Amino acid sequence: MKKVLGLFLFCICILSFAQSKVPFTGKRDFNIEQGVSGTGTPSYYLDVKNNGDVYFGFIQINQADGTETKEEINAGKYNPKVMKVYFKTYNETFYVKFDKEKIYLTDEKGKIKKSDDCCPVSEIAEQNCECGATLYQ
Repeated sequence: MKKVLGLFLFCICILSFAQSKVPFTGKRDFNIEQGVSGTGTPSYYLDVKNNGDVYFGFIQINQADGTETKEEINAGKYNPKVMKVYFKTYNETFYVKFDKEKIYLTDEKGKIKKSDDCCPVSEIAEQNCECGATLYQ
């Protein structure tokens, strides 16, 4: 019985590890929502390390005076279901999930959000678009 239980736990551990395998390592840029602020739209990025740590950051350059604001945070180990991102600079919290090619804004449970703000400028007539973006190297 102990051997069966041990084998069962071993299989669970392997499956957990396989599910949390990072889709890539390195830095990727993204822009999910189109900005309208005169201070400049932040340029967001994520950086996935070999050990599975995920860092999120942004750089924003004020178009009026050229000042630069930036921040980078460690969001923890990669989680394919949902990751919480909190930037202290603007007291901004959002949830995302990402794969090898795309990143999505989600709710706390990982359900992809839909919003008019997420519709591409080229498709201005569309409404309530899925909040996702391509990850660029």
